[in-house]
Amino acid sequence: MPNKRRLKKPVKILIICLSIFVLLGGSFAFALYGPWKNFRVWLITSAMTTMNHQYLATIFYSDKTIDEVLKDNYVKESGEDTDVNQIVFNQYSSSTMYLNKYEKEILTHNSNDSYKRIDITGDKMRGYLVAIYDPSKVKVAVSKYMGTKGQMLTTMAKNNGAVVAMNASGFVDPNYNSNGGVPHGIVIQDGKVLSNKPRPGGNGGLIGFNHENKLVLSRMTAEQAVKAGIRDAVDFGPFLIVNGKPSFVKGNGGWGSAPRSAIAQRKDGIVLFLVMDGRDYAHGIAGADMVDLTEILLNYGAYNAANLDGGTSCGLVIDNKLVNKPINGNGQNLTRAIPNAWIAVK
Repeated sequence: MPNKRRLKKPVKILIICLSIFVLLGGSFAFALYGPWKNFRVWLITSAMTTMNHQYLATIFYSDKTIDEVLKDNYVKESGEDTDVNQIVFNQYSSSTMYLNKYEKEILTHNSNDSYKRIDITGDKMRGYLVAIYDPSKVKVAVSKYMGTKGQMLTTMAKNNGAVVAMNASGFVDPNYNSNGGVPHGIVIQDGKVLSNKPRPGGNGGLIGFNHENKLVLSRMTAEQAVKAGIRDAVDFGPFLIVNGKPSFVKGNGGWGSAPRSAIAQRKDGIVLFLVMDGRDYAHGIAGADMVDLTEILLNYGAYNAANLDGGTSCGLVIDNKLVNKPINGNGQNLTRAIPNAWIAVK
């Protein structure tokens, strides 16, 4: 039976459900409770990782059913920390032999280009991957009002002179109405700890660049991070790839399909920003899950990679323009205010 204690927006939901039943008869109920699990798994894992719309699962399913689905869909990280000695910055020439088409896409660019955008299409997915060729240009930007309220990604990009910007960590969201001002976990900018709030338990940890411009994925305290020479960092997860080894993902990883963002670094030092669209059901674009993110990043040579905040927070700004096509939980073409971002400066 549905868990009525956790019912949110009951009138709206009842109207939606009644409309669906009238239009589709019993087919919706069959999808919800029938013998095939795909729809149930998709709905539960997608809803339970949102901030505002967990009720889309809890209105239909008991806590026991939700827990059973989540136990069959999870990410198990390797437990390793990044071995930065494996990252060796390479200079390529026009005679470079490419391993595959993805390698060619990354490495074929004008010598004066600081970045290259690659569109990800196919298999009901739409996304945008940006290769940043100089990792020293990748930094953390924060809301001017961090601790009080967040800012839009486009604003942070403009304020910080970013040529490329992408959302970064999650944030405290009591009652699902946060203004994005208080980040979860550690935030370090230019070697200084700007925030050190608790982050909900689970996978992931510190995602940061050290003074050698190498991406470090590790579970460490803010004090340990500063001592380790971390110059810019946020706190999120799960870690998708560490030292070339992908995390074990069972099912869809427990995160469902939604707009997603991730950051990675190749073994040659090139940094990858990845933003995937979602919730565009009119065009069959539900979003990406942890399996999708990992596969895309592995294709493009990621050696270390981590998931970032998703959903309505997802954004990619290039030259002060929003590139991706966000759709929030209410179907509007909007992102939301966030506490920090990964940027690439000139």
